[in-house]
Amino acid sequence: MKPENTRVGIFRKFILNNKFVLFLLVTLLIGLNILVFMKVSFIFTPITVLIKTVLLPILLAAVVYYLLNPIVDFLERKGVRRVYSILLLFVLIIGILTILIVSVIPFLREQVMSLIARFPQYAKDVELLVKQVVGSDFVNQAQKTLNINVADLSKQISDQATKIIDNTFTGLGNIVGAVKDFILALITLPFILFYLLKDGKKLPKFILKFLPISLRNSTYTVMQEMNFQISSYIRGQIIVSFCIGILMYIGFLIIGLDYASLLALIAACTAIVPYLGPAIAITPALIIAIVTSPFMLLKLIIVWTVVQLVEGKFISPQIMGRTLHIHPITIIFVILTAGNLFGVIGIILAVPGYAVLKVIATHLFEWVKMRSNLYDQRKDPVE
Repeated sequence: MKPENTRVGIFRKFILNNKFVLFLLVTLLIGLNILVFMKVSFIFTPITVLIKTVLLPILLAAVVYYLLNPIVDFLERKGVRRVYSILLLFVLIIGILTILIVSVIPFLREQVMSLIARFPQYAKDVELLVKQVVGSDFVNQAQKTLNINVADLSKQISDQATKIIDNTFTGLGNIVGAVKDFILALITLPFILFYLLKDGKKLPKFILKFLPISLRNSTYTVMQEMNFQISSYIRGQIIVSFCIGILMYIGFLIIGLDYASLLALIAACTAIVPYLGPAIAITPALIIAIVTSPFMLLKLIIVWTVVQLVEGKFISPQIMGRTLHIHPITIIFVILTAGNLFGVIGIILAVPGYAVLKVIATHLFEWVKMRSNLYDQRKDPVE
């Protein structure tokens, strides 16, 4: 009797020919592996600690690498040795940082200290303004119409604010730890960056050596697309943020808003986060404008609207282009989800991380289409 005619052979033939059953078996095996790894997760604790330790320095070095690597490549094409180009850039960066520390940082420090000193007065002014608004005839009429208890609403807001303050003080230890990790990352950043700029081009070939020869071409294509997506996003987003900061600073100076340079710096930093960044940045500017005068609030809204229109219609399309091909709604959902899962780091890395996963998923789907007959257009009854 032939092996394929035995019960085992029939069962094996049934499994291999039935793609749905094969898919269920593969899914079951993956689930069992995940369950086993969850039960012995303590084995991976050293690896987790290692990843958390080196993640921030590597991320910072990668961002600076994508900014400086085109300059190093340009100098190398002009005949300058790569090591000398890197050292020259390091000297220029040290000089720029020295100028910033000597001239700009003290000025920003004065504005920060002044804002902190005046913050209690701003809080009292906002509280007085809220009381005036709550006690107005319009609010009283709306309260009666909508059946809203303002006292209960104020109590709920006060309770939530108290919880936020308590959580802030409770998390001071975490903040100190985060500051320590950030300082250590800055110390190790130049060393990691130097070797990235020097040997970064060799990394893809080094990784490909561990893969089967048949997979190297497709994997190298995926790595090139991932590199293009990340580099385009990082360079474009930083240039856009810089432009927004400059435009905000000019606008704040024109309308005479206090702490113009500090507020423009906040707007530039938060602009790194698409869509949600401008909403975060406008909050301190709104508070200062409200306590200054209603006319200042109107001027701030005009400046903010003009800057957002210029950024959305001219700056971002020219700099960012359509490289990511991600719908705005998708970006918002990705940012919110990553923020809930990983906090601030998740918000910052949400869009480039999604772009990388999209490249991997797209090529994986194409591989499935090529290796299976599940998407054969000749068998499509709709066609």
